[in-house]
Amino acid sequence: MNELEFNIRLYLTDVMRSWTYRIGSTSQRYVLSAMTELFDSLSDDDIELIRLRYMECLTLNEVARRCYLNERTIRNHTNPTVKQVKEIIKKATEQA
Repeated sequence: MNELEFNIRLYLTDVMRSWTYRIGSTSQRYVLSAMTELFDSLSDDDIELIRLRYMECLTLNEVARRCYLNERTIRNHTNPTVKQVKEIIKKATEQA
């Protein structure tokens, strides 16, 4: 599991929130805040696509079949969010 997948899983399972309150580092608070803002801006459908992809570890093809969509549509709905999560992680790493 890479850092991106790890952070998405931590966020979607609420573990990130409990760790941030316990440890309280500035970079962790930044990541939690930025990811909360990002995920709050998503539709329920987009969150579900990300959940299927990263929590259930389904391939794009499997997500597409389960949701009756094509892979390109899944990519179009998930890639912008994934890119933003990568940028959040990068910025937090630079701040640390």
